Amino acid sequence: MSEDKIEEIGKIKLDLTHYPGEDFYCDGDVEDEILEIAKNYASVEYPRIIEERKSWEILYHLSPLRENIVEWLPINRSMKVLEVGSGCGAITGALLKRAGEVTCVELSKKRSMINAYRHMEADNVTIHVGNFQDVEPDLPKDYDYICLIGVFEYAQAYIGSETPYDDFLRIIKKHLKSGGHIAIAIENKFGLKYWAGCREDHLGTYFSGIEDYPEGGVVRTFTREGLLSTAKRCGFREMQMYYPYPDYKFMTSIYSDRRLPRRGELSNNMRNFDRDRIQLFDEKRVFDTILKEGQFPLFSNSYMLLLGPSLSEEYVRYSNDRKEEFQIKTLQRGTGFGKIIEKHPLCEAAKTHIESTAQAYEKLAGRYHGSQLAVNESKLEKAADGTPYITIKYLEGKTLEEILDERLEKNDLEGFHKLFDEYLQRISWGEEIEVADYDLIFGNVLIPQGSNDRNEKSGKSRTNDINSYLNEEIWHVIDCEWTFDRAIETREIAFRAVYCYLLEDEKRNTLNPDLIFSKLEIGPAEAEQYRREEMKFQKYVTGKRLSMAEIREAIGQPVYTLADFCEGLRNKAADDRIQIYEDTGKGFQEEQSFFPEEDGEQLRRDGEGLVELSVPIPKGRSAVRIDPGSHACVIYIKRISWNGEEISLKGKQIEMNGFRIGEDVYAFPTQDPNITLSLWGLAAGEENHLEAVMEVTRMSLESVKHLQKRGLFS
Repeated sequence: MSEDKIEEIGKIKLDLTHYPGEDFYCDGDVEDEILEIAKNYASVEYPRIIEERKSWEILYHLSPLRENIVEWLPINRSMKVLEVGSGCGAITGALLKRAGEVTCVELSKKRSMINAYRHMEADNVTIHVGNFQDVEPDLPKDYDYICLIGVFEYAQAYIGSETPYDDFLRIIKKHLKSGGHIAIAIENKFGLKYWAGCREDHLGTYFSGIEDYPEGGVVRTFTREGLLSTAKRCGFREMQMYYPYPDYKFMTSIYSDRRLPRRGELSNNMRNFDRDRIQLFDEKRVFDTILKEGQFPLFSNSYMLLLGPSLSEEYVRYSNDRKEEFQIKTLQRGTGFGKIIEKHPLCEAAKTHIESTAQAYEKLAGRYHGSQLAVNESKLEKAADGTPYITIKYLEGKTLEEILDERLEKNDLEGFHKLFDEYLQRISWGEEIEVADYDLIFGNVLIPQGSNDRNEKSGKSRTNDINSYLNEEIWHVIDCEWTFDRAIETREIAFRAVYCYLLEDEKRNTLNPDLIFSKLEIGPAEAEQYRREEMKFQKYVTGKRLSMAEIREAIGQPVYTLADFCEGLRNKAADDRIQIYEDTGKGFQEEQSFFPEEDGEQLRRDGEGLVELSVPIPKGRSAVRIDPGSHACVIYIKRISWNGEEISLKGKQIEMNGFRIGEDVYAFPTQDPNITLSLWGLAAGEENHLEAVMEVTRMSLESVKHLQKRGLFS
């Protein structure tokens, strides 16, 4: 390696010994934009830039969530790491913070420069620019970790052989230290998102992976068994499969065969940031069925295959979509003494939050001492470098959320309410004490396995025996992260638990929340106040940052339903038709409805969403209903009038199945939005006129429900 082949950007070394002199692949002008960002902005500004520029490429290359896929690996300063296909450095930062030495290999010089500029203060990184086959002979053979993140699927493109994937892995294996690990992150060819209507990540075509790539090409993804078989052929005997969720690119959780997802956990499935997609079915519900049938490893969207000795890490969940001071990871680890849960800060600012959470355990445990609700034992520890973290006792059992779901599935509402009443009674202990866990949702209450074991010995099935749960001596609080030094009314905590429970899954809509709220003696005004408190809490946790769902909406890749796909544009045009229903005393019926004449005196549009409606209504009607289309939408109602008299939207004369999000602006989380005008008390003649002027903006049902979930309604 000659000195004239080395360029330095800050403290980063770019080794150009094998650079061919030009870049053979590029994402176009956006790479110049990313290079400009890397040169002129600190990484702490990337989230703001991502939100402002609304670009898939900028999100993909600069999102801090990209680092999650390797951040959890037990890499330390004594270790050497090789990263093949380092690109713009999306994960290099996580590696250089932990390893003693990082070697990157990347074909593109421009991408390598982006990587160097964003990490230019690091003195432990060398980037080899060039084709892997040319660089490989110069690489040492003592790496503790070799990372192939989004790389293995391209082996056919740069390994010229009949068996490129096997040969690539054998070549990589030569550079691995004895006892080291190879980490392969890759899409699952059978990932559920592809069956549900997402395009194949690399080709942008529908179902090409499932169909085994009939059009050919150089990219190949694999099933679980396909990956494991390849590893076995290459001589690996020790291997573990991990399951990044929602996928390895923007992972928020990673599961393993020792800790698979639980039903209800996989709810964040709309991940089409780069292109539009079809939605053929509700992925959350199908995932729940897959989990019930024990088939999750086959349908996980992504895999992380770890080749080498077994790690103790069984499950990791990241909370780095929050404000910096609340960014932590939760880790489940298997040890020789059993399982343990740990909570670690992800940055310097979050260390105080970890210490506060440990103190919260002591306070909350004191509050519930002597009751039938125990706070899971937590202990503040110090890592070798002095970083605080928490260890939490691992408990076997079922969450109250899982048990309540079982009751609803069996249509056992009586059992549901008995369990809720028991929850209410247990959490109310010490209500007057100035310490409270605001996050005592059903998923954070665990009922241990004790009585389940007793039932098995007696031959009873616990899931059919509500009393076994009700009579369990102790229920456990398994997370006290959001404990505050103030008294909070039990009914407010219970309201939030029900509120979150209902919003998380449409299957729970069979439950009547009014019955619970009346039991809690919560009226409409108090319910509204509690919703506002929830909005304030969410803002407190996340700050001004957009969620990934909001970023996806900002980027603007649409989701088409099966009806859209099958019926095409004709059906979509029909969805925009306005229908008027007239109530003659028998309620609203199809036969007593009509469609106003388009582009005539009855209905005018401006092509930008503005609708002007003016229709005659005969005498003898008690109410009329405007259906502005057959799709979820947001509507700005400029005016509704009856015989020239404008009707106030704030009175009782008008009702609608949407919720208010602004002054005269309403969101409708339904495919059948409607606005009803009661005619009682309004002057009427033989012939009357209903007029309305409004701006109708079509939105995806998921987007409007997201507004609702965020609590943006009154």
